[in-house]
Amino acid sequence: MSSIGRIFKSFRVLLALALLIISLIAIAPNPWIEGVAITSVDPGSAADIAGMGGAAPSEAPTSRERITNINNMPIKSAEDYYELIQLLEPNQTISITTNKAHYRLTTQPEVKVTVLPELEEITIQEVVPLNITVNGTVVESNDTVNRTLTVNKTISEVVGMKDLGIRIAKAATTNIRKGLDLQGGTRVLLKPEGNISPESYSVDDIIQGMRYRLDVFGLKDIVVRTADDLSGNRYILVEVAGVNEEEVKELIQSEGKFEAKVGETLLFSGGDDIVDVCKSGTCSGLDPDRGCGQTAEGWFCGFRFAVTLSQEAADRQYAAIKDLGKDPTGSYVSKQLDLYLDDVLVDSLNIGAEFLEAPVTSARITGTESGATRDLAMDSAVSEMSRLQTILITGKLPVKLEAVRTDSISPVFGERFIKNAFLIAIVAVVVIAGVLMFIYRKLKIAIPMMLTSLSEIVMMLGIASLIGWNIDLAAIAGIIAAVGTGVNDQIIITDEALRGELRRVYSWKAKIKSAFFIIMGAYFTTAVAMIPLFFAGAGLLRGFAVITLIGITLGVFITRPAYAKIVEILVKE
Repeated sequence: MSSIGRIFKSFRVLLALALLIISLIAIAPNPWIEGVAITSVDPGSAADIAGMGGAAPSEAPTSRERITNINNMPIKSAEDYYELIQLLEPNQTISITTNKAHYRLTTQPEVKVTVLPELEEITIQEVVPLNITVNGTVVESNDTVNRTLTVNKTISEVVGMKDLGIRIAKAATTNIRKGLDLQGGTRVLLKPEGNISPESYSVDDIIQGMRYRLDVFGLKDIVVRTADDLSGNRYILVEVAGVNEEEVKELIQSEGKFEAKVGETLLFSGGDDIVDVCKSGTCSGLDPDRGCGQTAEGWFCGFRFAVTLSQEAADRQYAAIKDLGKDPTGSYVSKQLDLYLDDVLVDSLNIGAEFLEAPVTSARITGTESGATRDLAMDSAVSEMSRLQTILITGKLPVKLEAVRTDSISPVFGERFIKNAFLIAIVAVVVIAGVLMFIYRKLKIAIPMMLTSLSEIVMMLGIASLIGWNIDLAAIAGIIAAVGTGVNDQIIITDEALRGELRRVYSWKAKIKSAFFIIMGAYFTTAVAMIPLFFAGAGLLRGFAVITLIGITLGVFITRPAYAKIVEILVKE
């Protein structure tokens, strides 16, 4: 049997090839992909009204929705998109086709409103509930009534077209996730001012609140996580792609505005109005009174948690709803409680009928969520409860956040870096191949060594794609370090194989054992050295540590044994 046949019959080589194929599938390279990727959609925009949505953080880059044509005109680049958008006019209906759906949008006019000093009377129609006095008349049943208001006169004029609200980026040709260093955006390192009481709020509460706040504003491609340094300081790292520095700092450093309304009437807001939002097991969780049940459509589970209002807020709420009356079931107030975060409606809840009797400072918020199975319904209920708790907490962040470091990176810089890194990688491969040929004078040794190093790079990128790890400058440095370590280990294996005779090592197994003793010692030394880098620099070097560990682990347990087997077969020819 030829040496090639024996190589491809080896279990170690087949294992390495299998992992290489899986990595290529995970990376999913597609250089011919067309269109521009939708990264986010502004709430309330024409695109949002039409049902378009931005990319989810967990969504693979090549799976993201891409605009392929507008009004039957092909869109192949960002330049094509912006050139066509400039030709649109207000109140124009357009069609947008993506790789997933077809949408019809009506462009919105940009209106300039000028308020005049003159006053005028206007009449509006509204539906009012039971027993409300309107213009001196008591309305005894739900009905549409006219209300007369005195307002300033205004002049409105159309001055242009509003932005469609679609944020785009170049369509990804692989599933490799690029960090801010490569795709552009803003990175902010925040430090909470003062101490955080674990009994009331935690860093996780702050992170949840900031993530939800950014999500409310349509920013989907975000990373929010904790970061510690070696001195024990705790930070919060926020990375947002495609947004400038000032926009991010304004969103995450502001305490925010939370409001609860019935119609247009403010009942209570964040800050001093909300004394406490319970998150402990004694007053929040799955509702024991309602439990979980099953219907023909599936399972449903109830949840509940307690909220404590200030006395002033309770009095204000009672005054606003006491005359609204009950809904047909008699269990709730006839109108719902609308929750707004920074003027964006995020949820509507029923108000218990007991709030019509007297001011109540201790309220219980309840809800029901469904799922195909009991476990899914329970998970959905707990998730929704956590979301509502986060809304109430994020109205006013428990601590003030100080931006200790801000990095704003241009996407042009990232594209140039990728091109330069690619060129440098080609040069490095050529130089290393030349050095190996000069040392060993054998092409059958140099080629497997270079192919092994290239396969390690593919495997590292494949695993990073599978776990959703961003490839940034630190990660690229980790790839270089891992490949450098790999080449060094392969040289040790090759030397033991070719020069073992001079060292009086006659058994092939003894040669490889000697080589791997050195390799394993270097592996554990490097692995231990990477641990401090998880925390050094407030976590900004974590990408280097993670990718280096992945690379050297793959090498020691997958590619080095495969290379050793290849060398064994070739040397014994």
